[in-house]
Amino acid sequence: MFMGEFQHSVDSKGRLIIPAKFREQLGDHFVITRGLDQCLFGYTMEEWEKIEEKLKDLPVTKKDARAFTRFFFSGATEVDFDKQGRVNLPTTLVSYAKLEKECIILGVSNRFEIWAKDAWDDYFAQSENSFNEIAESLVDFDF
Repeated sequence: MFMGEFQHSVDSKGRLIIPAKFREQLGDHFVITRGLDQCLFGYTMEEWEKIEEKLKDLPVTKKDARAFTRFFFSGATEVDFDKQGRVNLPTTLVSYAKLEKECIILGVSNRFEIWAKDAWDDYFAQSENSFNEIAESLVDFDF
């Protein structure tokens, strides 16, 4: 399970350090793709295969299904670590998530997310005020 919030920088070559806690879970290689809310999603190979199975069952006759699978799979790339624990992000993904320098890497259960720091700060500030209402409408158990 991925959890926690970490701050790292992406360099001019698109290299980003992945937190050591996450590297242990990810193994030798894993998948990063476009996520929702203009961030990147990272998955273990095992989790990626589960998602692939679910998405390939979407009906090709449905316009939204075609659009989402194109969006999700066309941005996907298999990555591995260099000796410093960094991954090299493709320019298409760096551009999509507007990663310029400071990044936030979040653990979100079965995946991790990579955000531009400014985008994360804005998202968090907007969501923070409605967290209780969101939890009440979605979660059906006590914390």
